Amino acid sequence: MTAPERLPFAFARDEQVVLDGRAVLLGPGFTQTGLREAQRRAGPDARLSIESDEGFDAALARVYQSRDDTETDDGPVFDLEGAAASGPRDLLEDVEEAPVIRLVNMLLLRAVQAGASDLHVEPVEGGLRVRQRIDGFLQPVMLRSDVPVKRIVSRLKVMAGLDIAETRLPQDGRIPLTLGGRTIDTRVSSLPGHYGERIVLRILDRSSGLRPLDQLGLSPAQIALLERLSAMPNGIILATGPTGAGKTTTLYSLLQLADRDERNIVTVEDPIEYDLPGISQSQINAEIGMTFAAGLRATLRQDPDVILVGEIRDGETAGVAAQAALTGHLVFSSLHANGAAGAVVRLRDLGVQDFLIAATLRGVIAQRLLRRLCLDCRRPRQPSDDEAAAFRRHRLEVPPAVFDAVGCKACNGSGYSGRVGVFEMIEVGDALRAAIERGANESELTAQALDARETLAGQGLGEAAAGRTTVAEVLRVVGDVA
Repeated sequence: MTAPERLPFAFARDEQVVLDGRAVLLGPGFTQTGLREAQRRAGPDARLSIESDEGFDAALARVYQSRDDTETDDGPVFDLEGAAASGPRDLLEDVEEAPVIRLVNMLLLRAVQAGASDLHVEPVEGGLRVRQRIDGFLQPVMLRSDVPVKRIVSRLKVMAGLDIAETRLPQDGRIPLTLGGRTIDTRVSSLPGHYGERIVLRILDRSSGLRPLDQLGLSPAQIALLERLSAMPNGIILATGPTGAGKTTTLYSLLQLADRDERNIVTVEDPIEYDLPGISQSQINAEIGMTFAAGLRATLRQDPDVILVGEIRDGETAGVAAQAALTGHLVFSSLHANGAAGAVVRLRDLGVQDFLIAATLRGVIAQRLLRRLCLDCRRPRQPSDDEAAAFRRHRLEVPPAVFDAVGCKACNGSGYSGRVGVFEMIEVGDALRAAIERGANESELTAQALDARETLAGQGLGEAAAGRTTVAEVLRVVGDVA
């Protein structure tokens, strides 16, 4: 006997009834209309079960998030009817909508379900190319010449609240979405190009929550150091690394450590990526003069104890942050630098004087994300001579085996599944403070503050020795600087 046809998602959600095979799951607010329709589809032997609010939401997500009916028919008549309604849209409400809308929703749905951090929609000479970034790598999703590129781009711009008539200037917006009850925030950027407007969407799953420190890849000693830094009464603590290295996640985790009832915590961010209960969060808007520096100055009049500045981008923000630290505030921020000691050099470049850096800087965290090996298909082998030499340079014992990425069905052929963080941490003590004040360069600061095994490269090779990543991945991401 074939399984009964599933109820439309919007109907199931609104009428509080889910048809799971021949079981009818009812929420606390179910309606007679929903119950009758579910019983009609399930047949006379339907089994009824009344769930709690949490149980019904879990059942709704389980039944509908696994759906596989998201393909778009080839060669349809595309239309933009039913454009984005006000408020968050649910990606599962796309069954009856126009094909171009179904195509856009399908792309968004696949990206969210695959755990992609970015979705690229790129008009090319031959049509439309779509790629998604998973674990730091772009993967192809679609390349088609038979889709209406302009209408797809217009659909995304409408959803993001952008001006569809303006195609000559870059624009930025956001699309609030839900997926079976999960809140998904999508930042949208459009950029005019040779073949049309290019759209890039940054996808943030707000419902995934913040990870505790022990799930970020930190060692117990590093966690203890971060706990000590977050308890300091004043100073600057910086997270450094390239875009996408997880700096914001680390800073938010530090805020959680510092979040105490007796502390007033204020943030100035661009954008606000997670809602933090009990913390005052402010959004940057440079178009009206609400820059990081202006926001930071304003927060100083809010009687703060702890301030998070999303990023130090210019000398003005760096100077205000240093003054805030001098006046008894604890400041967290991110900075673009290659390593922990490189943060000192970057602050100098921004115009902060050595004595001020020495007086205010308390700690620096440099981090990278390495792709984690798929445990189902990784293949061990003996280290090559070059790999063994790399381990020795970082004073690490050469492991009996290292692993290669092979690729299988479980990891979609990439050989990797997920990512693991490596962290290089410096606590500014008396000796390092004196070195900063006398103008020591980056190499001198690194040699004084870090053992070779504590550098990003050293810790990355340690992950390779433990079988969690490959030597090639370590060299690609952090290099081999002893």
